[in-house]
Amino acid sequence: MRSVTYSMNVSLDGYIVGPDGRFDWSAPDPEVFRFWIDDIRQVGVHLMGRRLYETMLYWETADENGSLDEAEREWAGLWNPLPKVVFSTTLATVQGNARLASGSVAQEIERLRAEPGEGDIAIGGATLAAEAAASDLIDEYRAMVYPVLVGGGVSFFPQGERRVDLDLAETRTFNAKFVYLRYRVRR
Repeated sequence: MRSVTYSMNVSLDGYIVGPDGRFDWSAPDPEVFRFWIDDIRQVGVHLMGRRLYETMLYWETADENGSLDEAEREWAGLWNPLPKVVFSTTLATVQGNARLASGSVAQEIERLRAEPGEGDIAIGGATLAAEAAASDLIDEYRAMVYPVLVGGGVSFFPQGERRVDLDLAETRTFNAKFVYLRYRVRR
């Protein structure tokens, strides 16, 4: 069965977006960006909410301006053909290799797990991850921890009154300041 993973850059105090709505502190350095390029190769489909979708729309045409470096071109070459499912109540259409979700997060994950396919079912975005977590659908939490305290904002971890036991699956340090943590949900 395909694993459902939730991955984001996160501040040391646990936020993916600061209280001011900014996430400029999470711009990856080259080594971290290389890691995310390698990571996306393991993804078969990416689920995201409207805000993340709109942020990632940049990559749909980024290669047309000719200013991308080699790593950015490689990312765009992997990201653009990747199937994406967008959860939104306000968007009427989406671009590229994306489609609007036709059901709940749980229904979409159930459908994707039943279809033939390889690679993880990746979730991006805290709101969407919280909905999947509430239905106990996340198999792995993956956090790239940045050395910054933002003091509030949008929490990486789903907020709810339930305990989730995790097993550490991997840790990596990048440039002696970024730490990648991968935890599997204990079933």
